[in-house]
Amino acid sequence: LMLETVGRALEDLLGAAQSQDRLTVGVYESAKLMNVDPDSVVLCVLAADEEDEGDIALQIHFTLLQAFCCDNDINILRVSGLRRLAQLLDDTGDGTEPRDLHCILVTNPPVQPLKCPALQDVGSFCQESRCRNQWVPCLELQDR
Repeated sequence: LMLETVGRALEDLLGAAQSQDRLTVGVYESAKLMNVDPDSVVLCVLAADEEDEGDIALQIHFTLLQAFCCDNDINILRVSGLRRLAQLLDDTGDGTEPRDLHCILVTNPPVQPLKCPALQDVGSFCQESRCRNQWVPCLELQDR
């Protein structure tokens, strides 16, 4: 799968997951959920732009989240392009505090599985890069 295709699939997936109330947004919220119910999580998206690289606390969170995902067989995607994520999730700030988009979980409870074909594309891409045992490649989401 081409990175571009995966980027598009991820955008579809996030849109579908949000409309079906299957997203957990924020580093702390995500860590809490993974602690309580790791089996419900099918994808962990770690998002950082270049200016986040100096944020040591965030990098430590990422390392811990990534280790947890590996231990629990949760797919991980690293992305850059927080502006695009905010666009996708319509986080335009309606007076409320903008959400912390650095970590987003997609949950998929077995009772009512998520209906979204993109989930498979994103999943198989993650499996592929995981099998090659490399640091998860970073997808760049472009503003549209």
